[in-house]
Amino acid sequence: MNFLAHLYLSQNDTNIMIGNFIADHISGNNYNGFSKEIQQGIFLHREIDTFTDAHEVVRKSKRRLHERYKHYDGVIIDIFYDYFLAKNWSDYSAIPLDVYTNSIYNLFDEIKEELPIKSQNFIKYMIEYNILFNYKNKEGIEKVLKGVNQRTKGKSKMDLAIKDLNALETELEEDFTLFFKDLIEHTNKKIKELPVIS
Repeated sequence: MNFLAHLYLSQNDTNIMIGNFIADHISGNNYNGFSKEIQQGIFLHREIDTFTDAHEVVRKSKRRLHERYKHYDGVIIDIFYDYFLAKNWSDYSAIPLDVYTNSIYNLFDEIKEELPIKSQNFIKYMIEYNILFNYKNKEGIEKVLKGVNQRTKGKSKMDLAIKDLNALETELEEDFTLFFKDLIEHTNKKIKELPVIS
């Protein structure tokens, strides 16, 4: 899952959100400098990723794209799934998407200096281009895909993936809806089981 889904699954717990957001920028067990609550968010992020990678519906989504994108198929599906979450946001949250994303931007802007450099850089980019809100638009998704393609120096061919979204939107949205229901249930259970860090 991508940034919007990870934040949503944090259940509005600020510290869990922070940990969940920065987890991709924390290698191994290099999280000891953070509070135990933020560490729990890092653990939750990793649990979400493990569950997602193993889920048969997600694997089916990846197979739809694998021939063209090979090992980048999972990155593309993460982005597409955030698009479907944003597109159908009112099915999952009573808080309007613009209100929710602005609250996220304000939170991270206030604390960014305490976070890893990679997280700080993404926060600036995320706020400047209103990334989380713009996931709901294909124009926003296309911009993200082109950005990732540039970072892979064109190897990923992800700039082409908007065409696949247009061609496979119905099937991929069905995949997302089935999978996200399972992921919400799994995450709700795992949050209650997060390790207590002394």
